[in-house]
Amino acid sequence: MRATPNPEDFIRALVSVTRSVTLVESREIHHTHSRMYERALFALCLLTLVLFQSAESCGLRPVLAQVPKRLPAGYVIPESKEGLSLKGCAPKPVAYTSSDPDFAVNTDGAIITVHGLEITTKQFSVLVQDENGMDWRVDIILSCKDEASQKSNSVALKRTKRRWRPLPFNLVENDKPPFPKDLETIASDSSVNYTVYYEISGQGVTSDPVGLFTLNRNTGLLRVTRTVDREQYPQFNFIARVFDMSGRETDQYLPITVIVQDQNDNAPEFIGGRFFTVEERCRAGTVIGQVNATDKDEPKTPHTLIKFTLHNATDMFSIDPFTGVITSKTNTLDREAQDKVYVEIEIRDMGGAPSGLFSRGTVVITLTDVNDNPPTFKEKLYKANVQENQENVLVTRIPVEDKDLVNTPNWKALFEVTKGNESGNFRMETDPKTNEGLLYVIKGLDYEKTPLVKLEITARNEVPLVGPENKWLSVPLELSVGDVDEGPEFNPDTLYLKVKENVANGTVIGTYKALDPEKKNSDGIKYYKMTDPGNWITVVENTGELRTANTIDRESPLVRNDMYNITIRAVDESKKTGKGTVIIQIEDVNDCMPMITNPDPILCNKGDTLSSVLVEAVDLDKTPYSTPFIFELGADHDGSWKLKDTTDSSVVLEQTVPMPNGLYSVPLLVKDLQGFGKEQTVNVRVCTCEREDNGGTCGARSASSSLGSLGILALVLSGLLLLLLSLLLIFICSTKRDKLYINDDTGTGGMLLKSNTEAPGEEVKDGALMIIPGVGVEVVDGSLQSNLMESKNMTSASGRYGQSFFQGGGVYNTTTQEFGTEKYYSSGRYDNNIYGNATIQKISNASALDTWKTNGRYLDRKLAYFGDEEEGRYADDLLKTYGHEGMGSPAGSVGCCSIVGEQESLEFLNTLDPKFRPLADICYTTNRTGN
Repeated sequence: MRATPNPEDFIRALVSVTRSVTLVESREIHHTHSRMYERALFALCLLTLVLFQSAESCGLRPVLAQVPKRLPAGYVIPESKEGLSLKGCAPKPVAYTSSDPDFAVNTDGAIITVHGLEITTKQFSVLVQDENGMDWRVDIILSCKDEASQKSNSVALKRTKRRWRPLPFNLVENDKPPFPKDLETIASDSSVNYTVYYEISGQGVTSDPVGLFTLNRNTGLLRVTRTVDREQYPQFNFIARVFDMSGRETDQYLPITVIVQDQNDNAPEFIGGRFFTVEERCRAGTVIGQVNATDKDEPKTPHTLIKFTLHNATDMFSIDPFTGVITSKTNTLDREAQDKVYVEIEIRDMGGAPSGLFSRGTVVITLTDVNDNPPTFKEKLYKANVQENQENVLVTRIPVEDKDLVNTPNWKALFEVTKGNESGNFRMETDPKTNEGLLYVIKGLDYEKTPLVKLEITARNEVPLVGPENKWLSVPLELSVGDVDEGPEFNPDTLYLKVKENVANGTVIGTYKALDPEKKNSDGIKYYKMTDPGNWITVVENTGELRTANTIDRESPLVRNDMYNITIRAVDESKKTGKGTVIIQIEDVNDCMPMITNPDPILCNKGDTLSSVLVEAVDLDKTPYSTPFIFELGADHDGSWKLKDTTDSSVVLEQTVPMPNGLYSVPLLVKDLQGFGKEQTVNVRVCTCEREDNGGTCGARSASSSLGSLGILALVLSGLLLLLLSLLLIFICSTKRDKLYINDDTGTGGMLLKSNTEAPGEEVKDGALMIIPGVGVEVVDGSLQSNLMESKNMTSASGRYGQSFFQGGGVYNTTTQEFGTEKYYSSGRYDNNIYGNATIQKISNASALDTWKTNGRYLDRKLAYFGDEEEGRYADDLLKTYGHEGMGSPAGSVGCCSIVGEQESLEFLNTLDPKFRPLADICYTTNRTGN
């Protein structure tokens, strides 16, 4: 099957073109030459027709190849080279195009597989272009080797002629009506032998978009029925078949590809982000970002060739016309002038041609801050005031302005006093909220020395400045110091004196005077010591003269590094004070002799072997009054010892003969470098040692062995004594309780048990003691005793316990009773208590044992008294005298006799004050109960 253009139509079109050329040329050439052109053109048309017919007669055949069922990638079909050579039909081929994406064609005409695939049969076409620009289509038919024999007889070889319109067919998108429009005519060679009709099926015919293409069944004319959008359907692939009137297919089906030609119907569009950032003051040419755009039209055509153009900010930025990369055009971008730049960009296809479609968008470029602005001062000169001697006070606040981004290191200011702070009197800080500089005075200023202080304040940022033209700024500040009435001042603040130790008392070692800052003299100033740890110095009150009061000792623990400090206070006539320090550097004298540090060494007895011991000495003086020491044996030594291995501060004392265990005294003379020293005695203990390290441990075993039998005997006796004491204690505590019967004349009956384990209950606090009302007690030598008081008609009474005294007010009636040979004093009292209530007092800080023994003795005698006395004894134990209510009291006497005798007169209780209401209630209750 083939698609054949009509030769007559071809010649007619060529003649039409020739005529149009002739008409154009005839306007410029003389009429006599027109016939010559017509003849030449006629000859050209005749030649073209001859060539067309020769092409019609060439033997271009399909390529038939047998291949394996599974084809690997890169498989070469060898038969294709011969079939695609155009031998006998056209000059040498120069380009090949496969209609099947699974296959590609090399430059030598060999067909290869692009990737591995599996086939049974495969048919596609290859478009071959010759040197003259003519296109030839060659059908490729592949079959499996096992099926080749079955199909070899059914395959008809057909030649394929040149197409008027190169295959595949082309269709222009967005074509204008009317529709349908003729596209191409399809014809089969079988139409010569049969009456045939044609059918098409596939994309655009029977599948989406259905009905786009139609075919005249009889003529094979292919038509398109409506507009096509290439962006939706870039090409269509369907097949054409030919049948005779009986419905039998008379030829192989023809694959048809219709390519939709693109038209520039889509404007480019922005894609991706359009927000970029760049530092201000960046270098020219700094890449800021890339603007991306796309076009839906056919790629790699002028329809998708996009050009980028800036419409504003061209003095600040530039853009690559075809990549969309934005770069800075200058190094003067200033965030403080404009922190965001809105750049309008146009994207136009057709390479920016005026006929191209375009879109416009805005790109936002944010300038980030750099420290290109130093802090600036608002004033050219700052002034402030401060009183002299003030310390750690805020003097003034210095505001600054910074154009950089607020609350960033580029904006935060750091202040420094660059001039005038050589003495370290000032400190600068920054207020974190306002960014102001805070000037503090940390060391007091002296009005008399500097009434006006000139400073220079420099402001910086936390990060360095950017830009060579920028620098940190400074401002002058004048600080006026206010005068105040000051106390005396010592000059110098610290006085250094040199004194030899052991100087005589009363020696003048120096004078330390203070001056009045206002008067500039020392008149009326008195001097006193504030500190003097050793009380070694006295100060003359009126002159400030320093004299020694006690011996100055360099070796004293009060001296550090040969220095001794005292503090002096000066007081003027207005009672203002000043303080100064005197540091006394004490010079050494040879007042200390070397002393042996181990006068009682231990020497281990090794039998016949001679032993030795190290003797060391120390001198508190310094060189040259100290080491090296001179060691010599005393004149009274017996020759049993000798000295060896002498060092600066030690010597080895060695036996000259073996000696038994014992204590030996060795005289040893030790002198310092100046020969100052004395003879000392070294008491060497010779013994058998348990250990010999660190000079030996002599005596430990002897001591333990000497304990021996005596120690064991002492332990046994101590155990026996402890056992006897335990038995005695058990015997005393287990004594049988005696019963004491008491004659009860009142008929009530009763029995008291004597107990030796009297003690308070668990709920009673430690040291608590129940005191019988009216009995005075006191602690004497840690024991509780009765306080015998022989006083009558008392108007007040007191009890004493330890160091605590109790006073009670009221009228007391006292009685004295004798129990055996002791007298007990008792008294009745009222002190805001109802009659008859007992007074309980807690006695602390006394021995509990003594306390209960005393109570026991008291109870014993009381019981004996109750058993021996007559009936009237009970009345003696009661209080009978009461305080009168006072003049004008309606209650009269509150005695018991009046109450018993006048039971009808209880109505007066209703007239008592509120504080006596409890007493009235008790009387009412008692009266009703008695009735």
